[in-house]
Amino acid sequence: MTPQFETDRLLLRPLQLSDAPATQRLFPRWEIVKYLARRVPWPYPENGALTYYRDVALPAVARSEEWHWGIHLKDGPEHLIGAISLMKTENDNRGFWLGLPWHGRGIVPEASVPINDYWFDVLNFAVLRTSKAIANQASRRISEKNGMRVIATEEREYVSGKLAAETWEITAEQWRRLRKK
Repeated sequence: MTPQFETDRLLLRPLQLSDAPATQRLFPRWEIVKYLARRVPWPYPENGALTYYRDVALPAVARSEEWHWGIHLKDGPEHLIGAISLMKTENDNRGFWLGLPWHGRGIVPEASVPINDYWFDVLNFAVLRTSKAIANQASRRISEKNGMRVIATEEREYVSGKLAAETWEITAEQWRRLRKK
């Protein structure tokens, strides 16, 4: 069972199929998808969120290969504003997206704290890695705030094309030290 988390401003609820309509309204925006992995279809299909949740995300959760949460504000808990996920893949263990009206408010750094804690303290992984386009400055700042460091660079395929990318990493020990400060 994927747990629910609460932060000062947020509720992180396990993703449900009923979250698909809200995702479908918020997600298919160029500003959101351009730096996501090429596997995200673009233009985004009318049933893209439902298909992804039903056929990819929720089955992966059932297999304990991925964990997905909807991001909700406490002062509007009925409205999904984004999502954050963990995956058992080699160099891309955490991903997220956030609706445009909520960009620049520190929501993803806040959401990432209990998610990172879960990765290290409950799932017991030793390292958390995430890959991102170098051009994605906002996402890079989130990794910096999370105490991560760049360990590799390469070119990767994104919705917007082939771009220079970085792999960021933090170990469980580094994360726990950072959390004690």
